[in-house]
Amino acid sequence: MTKRTKTGWAVTAAALALTLAACSSSDPLAPDPSAGDDDATGSAGTETIVVGSQAYYSNEIIAEIYAQALEDAGHTVQRQFNIGQRDAYMPSLENGDIDLFPEYTGNLLQFFDPDTEARKPDDVYAALVEALPAGLTVLDAAEASDQDSYTVTSEFADTYELASIADLANVDTDLVLGGPPELAERPYGPDGLKEVYGITVDFKATGDTTVEDLLAGTVNVANVFTADPRIQTQNLVVLADPDGLFLASNVVPLVSSNLADEIADVIDPVSAALSADALIALNVASQVDAKSTPDIASTFLADHGLTG
Repeated sequence: MTKRTKTGWAVTAAALALTLAACSSSDPLAPDPSAGDDDATGSAGTETIVVGSQAYYSNEIIAEIYAQALEDAGHTVQRQFNIGQRDAYMPSLENGDIDLFPEYTGNLLQFFDPDTEARKPDDVYAALVEALPAGLTVLDAAEASDQDSYTVTSEFADTYELASIADLANVDTDLVLGGPPELAERPYGPDGLKEVYGITVDFKATGDTTVEDLLAGTVNVANVFTADPRIQTQNLVVLADPDGLFLASNVVPLVSSNLADEIADVIDPVSAALSADALIALNVASQVDAKSTPDIASTFLADHGLTG
């Protein structure tokens, strides 16, 4: 190769190197500016929102409803479901690793304030707001709850015109309360029922067969959780609790305080639509109809006009 040719190659190589340097970032790991901000933030302008759930099908369905509603509003969402119970996930909420979580007012209040005397929904919610640690708050609570209740068959309710626990005083047959063995000693058990409502019952430990015993007539009042799918499938009646025998535990979104205002307009309408009957229907879709959690969530949002 001639000297002139060598010189030409050197000039060309130098020019190419300068061109590549001008086109590249000084940091090879830096994001591509042409990609926009969506890699790090959602199109709604917020960082990725991490939604968590308990290891409980009903809680996961609500979390998926939150996640899909946020995505429909333009937010980027990361799901961290099936985490476990409060001791497992609460540290992640407090340190900001999880941003949003479906919770239950009464149970959450007792987690932070075991000695609380609040029982009725509004009192429990107000006490919860005060008890939460710095950095966490709650949005609007739903009507739906997942808590202890006294429940009867529809036939029994019709016969004695029962709508609330107080109406049991008008029943002219012996009342037999069924529930887990520990109910006998719980503050909302037979002694609590007598103290709060003046109603005397016999108690039968029915354990896992409580609903079956109620349907068979072995007991005529049963301790059943308010979100149990069998309330719908077996046409049971949950008696209202106007005097607060049970600790109210309504579904409530627990959220990072710095995110609350930004997502309230998305999540609060979800809570407004989540009635007691709606939550039971969601659980029936999961446990009886065997539908997937994403499908259940998308159907709920569409049926209530909560997606675009």
